Amino acid sequence: MKKLKIIVTGGAGFIGSHIVDQLLDNDNQVIAIDNLSTGRPENLRQHEENPNFSLVEEDIVDFDAIIKYFDDVDWVFHMAALADIVPSIQHPQDYFRTNVDGTFSVLEASRKAKIKRFVYAASSSSYGIPDVYPTPENASIHPEYPYALTKYLGECLALHWGGVYNLPVVSLRFFNVYGPRARTSGTYGAVFGVFLSQKVHGKPYTVVGDGAQTRDFTFVTDVANACITAAKSNLSCEVMNVGSGNTYSINNLVELMDGDITYIPKRPGEPECTYADTTKIQKLLDWKPSVSFEEGVKIMLEHINEWENAPLWTPKKIENATKDWFKYLSK
Repeated sequence: MKKLKIIVTGGAGFIGSHIVDQLLDNDNQVIAIDNLSTGRPENLRQHEENPNFSLVEEDIVDFDAIIKYFDDVDWVFHMAALADIVPSIQHPQDYFRTNVDGTFSVLEASRKAKIKRFVYAASSSSYGIPDVYPTPENASIHPEYPYALTKYLGECLALHWGGVYNLPVVSLRFFNVYGPRARTSGTYGAVFGVFLSQKVHGKPYTVVGDGAQTRDFTFVTDVANACITAAKSNLSCEVMNVGSGNTYSINNLVELMDGDITYIPKRPGEPECTYADTTKIQKLLDWKPSVSFEEGVKIMLEHINEWENAPLWTPKKIENATKDWFKYLSK
């Protein structure tokens, strides 16, 4: 089989670096494009001596800077994005620039290069607070904050380019991805990063509300595998959920991680449950996750040293960091 030439935008980031791992394991040629605003070169250090790999420090918004890397590229995995809720409320222009304008730039580069597969990292946050669980792909779209909106607009762009320009696009809506290399610095965000830093510093877990809310925690290597499986398919202009096949309470997570708890106020704009209906991806791609929640939590605890220098979120720091969350999302 011919060696494929593949671009992973956001390749130094959390999910992107795991995709790079799996692609290089299969002897492909991989170019990671990342402006390193949140991505980390150390996520790819294991590939520094690999002649099939290169890391390019460029901003995806800059079309003229990235287009030259798309020559003879077969596949593009578009993972680059700004994430998190609060900063998207505080700095919506930055989010539109990266997540919408940046997606436009990557799509145009892909179109001009006549690439063979384009996989877009969409977000389950586009569903907002769903009306039905498990949530299918045809559920209503109700973004609650700018991050969710910009990820959905990026998906709309990708599907539109698929329809108008015959670009072979697949959009995958990720649910609550966790795993090693998750971002450990910056803004208040995903529960795993918050809890692991608290555990490594011997502090209680800050549980939102009563902890009964559930999340479809999906392990990062399963997500990377779903992306590559989608790229290998002949599907085009399809949207598919990528989830664990279940939903787990925060209380269950705390029990597995073992530690004391302190409760903080419930927040507006957050669903009580995220739970992907994965019937479609199972049917079209024969894909299923392989890492159980218990196994995934165990792996995270084995990598807890990654969070030694991560921000330690106390109730007071969280209160200060989420003021705009309450200000703008309270109905």
